[in-house]
Amino acid sequence: MGKNLLVGQSGGPTAVINGSLYGVAKKGLEDVSVDHVYGMVNGIEGFLNGHVMDMSTLMEDGSIELLPTTPGAYLGSCRYKLPENLDDPVYLELFRKFDEYEIGLFFYIGGNDSMDTVSKLSRYAASIESPIRFIGVPKTIDNDLVLTDHTPGFGSAAKYVATTVREIAVDASVYDNKKSVTIVEIMGRHAGWLTAASALARKFEGDNPVLIYLPETDFDQEAFISQVKTALETTSNLVVCISEGIHDDKGTFICEYASEVGTDNFGHKMLTGSGKYLENLVKDKLGVKVRSVELNVCQRCSSSCLSATDVEEAKAAGSYAVERALLGDTGVMITFNRVKDEPYEMELGTADVNQICNAEKPVPAEWICNDGSDVTEDFLRYALPLIQGHVEVPEKDGLPHFIFRK
Repeated sequence: MGKNLLVGQSGGPTAVINGSLYGVAKKGLEDVSVDHVYGMVNGIEGFLNGHVMDMSTLMEDGSIELLPTTPGAYLGSCRYKLPENLDDPVYLELFRKFDEYEIGLFFYIGGNDSMDTVSKLSRYAASIESPIRFIGVPKTIDNDLVLTDHTPGFGSAAKYVATTVREIAVDASVYDNKKSVTIVEIMGRHAGWLTAASALARKFEGDNPVLIYLPETDFDQEAFISQVKTALETTSNLVVCISEGIHDDKGTFICEYASEVGTDNFGHKMLTGSGKYLENLVKDKLGVKVRSVELNVCQRCSSSCLSATDVEEAKAAGSYAVERALLGDTGVMITFNRVKDEPYEMELGTADVNQICNAEKPVPAEWICNDGSDVTEDFLRYALPLIQGHVEVPEKDGLPHFIFRK
């Protein structure tokens, strides 16, 4: 087996994806059994095109220590889907390149689709009896990977959502002499974890956001209007949070009522416009002042709301991945197993990546109120430990100091 390590990042960025990269790279660079640590520039797609960098330069100049608090994806990303057919020539080419770089350890930091890549590469390796070890390191603000309590990236994104929704609620509250509705659209195609995090913005019972709608339940437009009307009786400036993927009982996304919806390279519908559609619906039905706010990509990797818990766990996941690979593990993803909530305690583990890829973990039904317009205290107990702690971002000349690939 080759003695070199290869690491890449894939899918959407998060505030702590580079924390996991730091964990992998530093552990690999410090281990005497690893000769070289290479980074795939723009993921597996970039590697196929020969875009690789030597990560040792970051250790030599000390800039590797800036990685954990650098937002975005330092190595760049991609949304490249490997063929389902393992006989496709792309696998032969990939493994030829692995041999060229003498790769023995492969790490891919990403979400569901990235775990699909790890699954296919590990299965192909087994079919040709390749000794290369393939490990998935979890990353997604969606928090929808199965067989793990949570994923790095979610805690910081949840903190950003809660902070932003709180600021929106304060903004809306200054005009308490006229009724108004503010609809906040938050990322989440099929899983509403991030939208549920908006509940963390509340300071007291009955505080905004009063209504929260997740894609785990069917969305009834008439019931929605009725709930908004009732809420306005006690809350003059109502804030409503919705997931981008809310849908009716027929499975039609609410945004599809307003426009055509395209698909990405993985066949996922590209959802946008649910908030705008409901803005117009409320305006037509209730005649009150209404606006919609789409958080869009802002919620993905803001370094202003880094959770210390999130950063440390991302680093630990990367480091542990290298440990497991050196012990012989392959075809697995690093997992987080919660021991207890108070005081918060978590253990790292592994799970078969083939059981993780192409599956999604929804918010548990018992954590959603019966009428589908809010979350329960159980969710708050789950989420609160993940957003804890402030992280000081290094400064240079009075400005945040990040590392950027040249």
